[in-house]
Amino acid sequence: MQGGIRNVLGVPPEVSIYLDNGAFNFALKGKEVLYDDYVEFVSCAEPDWYAIPQDFIPSPRMTKKQQRECLERTMQVNLDYSHDGYVPIIHIGGHLEEYLKHLKEDDKLNSKPIVGLGGIVPNLLRMPKAMAYTDVLDKVAQARRELDGKQIHVFGIGGTATLHLAALLGMDSVDSSGWRNRAARGIVQLEGCGDRLVAELGKWRGRRMNEDERKLLSKCQCPACLEFGMAGLEERGIDGFSKRAAHNLSTLLNEAKLVEHHIATGSYKQWYSGHLQNSIYRPLVDKVLRKHLATTGSRSGCPARWRCATPRASRSRCA
Repeated sequence: MQGGIRNVLGVPPEVSIYLDNGAFNFALKGKEVLYDDYVEFVSCAEPDWYAIPQDFIPSPRMTKKQQRECLERTMQVNLDYSHDGYVPIIHIGGHLEEYLKHLKEDDKLNSKPIVGLGGIVPNLLRMPKAMAYTDVLDKVAQARRELDGKQIHVFGIGGTATLHLAALLGMDSVDSSGWRNRAARGIVQLEGCGDRLVAELGKWRGRRMNEDERKLLSKCQCPACLEFGMAGLEERGIDGFSKRAAHNLSTLLNEAKLVEHHIATGSYKQWYSGHLQNSIYRPLVDKVLRKHLATTGSRSGCPARWRCATPRASRSRCA
């Protein structure tokens, strides 16, 4: 707070710093959010982008009444912090239409250039009563249509396959701590494939690599793999975690660059068919492309607005 977050972390000027409010973590731990402390941190640390101090995330297992309370409490914070650069947040779920309605009805909120879209993680984690994946996509697409002209930041998307969906649906930026959590569990991410277990760390389980995937990983050019090889990824303790985390983040950023490149050049539809092997999300990508082709008749599978938006989006695709 004395030197500013950019100076402390040594972040170059061309990289934007996004500050999450930690609401999901606070809710899981039942901790209180101190709004004044958050405001003071924002003022002193000077991030480029910062969410409202707290949003109240609806869980699929909540009753309709509880989810409505989340809507009302989140919108109140949005209104209370409609000044300055605070980014308002709305949530995917049964009340998305009401979030959008309230957002548009307030002049200050409606003039905000950026909106945060949350509530996706509880559904992607398949919590009880979670929305179907296709319903989640439909809600994201609805938000994109109704917030035309605004930048949309999506909380909780951070897999090599879900990045494709975010880009195809016109999201401007995403963030997730998933790459770090996977590293702690002995899991690495592979371009186009998803998560694979490389280190046996007790209770954590995951899909192990086949021979082709091991060959793919052995050719990885990320800083961790270049210096330490696969043996480094298999280590236990903080050293192994750090190497897996560096690998995962590098893989995620590289996947985002590949997606943006192929969308920008109109070659995405041809490229992804041989690249994306994820068994869960591949059918969803197919669905998004089919739906677009059915409505526009585009041969490339990539509408013009994606290509035009790419230079702006590439600055902050992964926060």
